[in-house]
Amino acid sequence: MITLSLIGIGTGNLDHVTLAAVRALNNADLILLPRKGEAKSDLIDLRRLLCERLLETPVTTKIVEFDLPSRDDGRNDYLGAVDDWHAAIASVWAQLMDEHLPSGGRVGMLVWGDPSLYDSSLRITQRLSAAGKQVDVEVVPGITSLQVLTAEHKIPLNALAEPVQITTGRRLRERGWPSDAATVAVMLDSGGAFTTLPQDDTYIWWGAYLGMDKQCLIKGWLSDVGDQIIQRRAELREQHGWIMDIYLLAKQPLL
Repeated sequence: MITLSLIGIGTGNLDHVTLAAVRALNNADLILLPRKGEAKSDLIDLRRLLCERLLETPVTTKIVEFDLPSRDDGRNDYLGAVDDWHAAIASVWAQLMDEHLPSGGRVGMLVWGDPSLYDSSLRITQRLSAAGKQVDVEVVPGITSLQVLTAEHKIPLNALAEPVQITTGRRLRERGWPSDAATVAVMLDSGGAFTTLPQDDTYIWWGAYLGMDKQCLIKGWLSDVGDQIIQRRAELREQHGWIMDIYLLAKQPLL
């Protein structure tokens, strides 16, 4: 039997890792670290650093790095491409578990942010079970980029007694402002989905590389800062080779 711990590690800041995450990390017999290519080497470097700093007996814990399969972004069928991508990742996970823990044991996966919020780890794990592999899943929650965004901007997530909707840049472009939401949190935006909204009456709190030493924050009315965010985002992506950002939108400042 394999016990798979999906360990939320927050946004790259060592101080954001919970005691429960540290305990799960140290209980693992095998830790799997995904490599996402040279452009995103920061992500595995941070995972390596967490293992180095938080493992109490690193010599007895096997750490295995693997190349994460790539998603076919050229396909028109987005959900189909994601489905095939998840299947490929599940196959790699199963292969590594069979190779390194043939008699069973505890596997730790370090999940950026939290496994529940726009992360595919739980869905990929379900594929293992559906394929007949006996896997007992343990989820360790982590601090999300959304929590860090509101903390760094010193704002609440919601307007007083009002709902919040969490969506993606793709959905914002396709459907516009969600009808019942007073504030909208946008994740996984390839860049500038907020430009499809009215610029004069929409306020934005934007953040990139949240929790990291390269963190960048901008806030204001879209009419004032929208172009600045797009320009700064392009500069940061060029400088670091990748970018991870998120933003919150509202029709008025939340404080």
